Amino acid sequence: MITSLRDLGMMLRSGELSPVEHVTEVLDRLATDSHNAVITLDAERAVAQAAALTAELARGEWRGPLHGVAIGVKDLFDVAGLPTRAGSRVLADAPAATADAPVVARLRAAGAVVVAKLHTHEFAYGPTGDVAATGPARNPHDPSRITGGSSSGSAAAIAAGHLPLALGTDTGASVRTPAALCGVVGLKPAFGALSTEGVFPLSETCDHVGVLAADVHAASVAWDVLSRPDGTGGGIQAPGVAGVRVGVLVDDYWRAFDPALNAAVDAAAETLRARGASVVEVSTPMVGELAATYPVIVGAEAYATHSTWLAERPQDYQDATRERLLLWADQPAREYVDALRAKRRLAAAVRAAVADVDVLLLPTTRLRATAIGVDAIDVDGVAVPVRPQLLDLTLPFNLTGWPAVSVPGRVADGGLPAGVQVVGVRFEERGVLRVAGALARE
Repeated sequence: MITSLRDLGMMLRSGELSPVEHVTEVLDRLATDSHNAVITLDAERAVAQAAALTAELARGEWRGPLHGVAIGVKDLFDVAGLPTRAGSRVLADAPAATADAPVVARLRAAGAVVVAKLHTHEFAYGPTGDVAATGPARNPHDPSRITGGSSSGSAAAIAAGHLPLALGTDTGASVRTPAALCGVVGLKPAFGALSTEGVFPLSETCDHVGVLAADVHAASVAWDVLSRPDGTGGGIQAPGVAGVRVGVLVDDYWRAFDPALNAAVDAAAETLRARGASVVEVSTPMVGELAATYPVIVGAEAYATHSTWLAERPQDYQDATRERLLLWADQPAREYVDALRAKRRLAAAVRAAVADVDVLLLPTTRLRATAIGVDAIDVDGVAVPVRPQLLDLTLPFNLTGWPAVSVPGRVADGGLPAGVQVVGVRFEERGVLRVAGALARE
């Protein structure tokens, strides 16, 4: 089983473990994974790359903390020599990509070894992770339950201990929700911070490339590697959270249905307060109106991408995906434009409402992992649909474009993982990771 990235990196650099030994062990584990996390192993090339990196270390050459570290990539990213199928039969015959997506290339250049492409909810259009041509991904904490989506395989492979780090995408929830449900760390950087070139699109207005990791340190290392080539990385954050202004959202919109999730946020707030942060209540009464623009924008943009395939080969889509896409087939252009304009206006209003804090603290989801294939659950005698509860607390920050990270929260009942979300208002990615790190040290 994978140790922490910090320990793994030290073992690789010291020679206690070679990249070839590490990568071979990871490939063996992934080959027998029982969570349907793996789509394609790239074993031959991974071992060859690991051998070259082992030789570099023998010559005293070290690329940094990812040198020789095995990573996985959601099957939405182009990886040279492998097809990108996006969880769909529509792309069953897709040719091999001719080049790595730029974010994949950055990680390789830093010494990371891509060992596998990982499960995704079909075309990333869903937060559950149980709709794909290859069947549902399974939560390592309980294989009868969902991983969350759409970066389902990335979260499952990390939670199962196979990998310390994986790439994912997040259009409304797709890094943070599976991180929360699987008990790992999921970072969605600010909109546009990382290139989406070479990544199959869902919504150009809301798509973000993100990182899933075993711990906050691993996410921070990945962010530093991914951001530095743009000239924005390499900065040093002051440690600790003394003086950080934390806003706890009090509107009903932000409350979880599962009491354990609200309790995890309360515990996180107390931890930050004890470590010197100031914690205040903030309100965003316009958030419901902002959130209502999301399905219109994403639905219109997703349908535009898929309209030809939907007309020519609708049978190749999973039923749930096809039905969701077709809802937007006759949408008037005016509604889409109105939603974009409302998004800009309301995102500015949300920022003004919370302008006095550095970060926000809230649950990542309203529910913990539900059973695979279940569309609704009973909450106090009311049937509550699962899908919105996995999206609603994350999607506003795809509309504002702010950085956000989900970290495992304290679960008093000892049950399934609970995610706590830290969102940057004044803070950028290193700031939200610093706050997340304070919570991870509980």
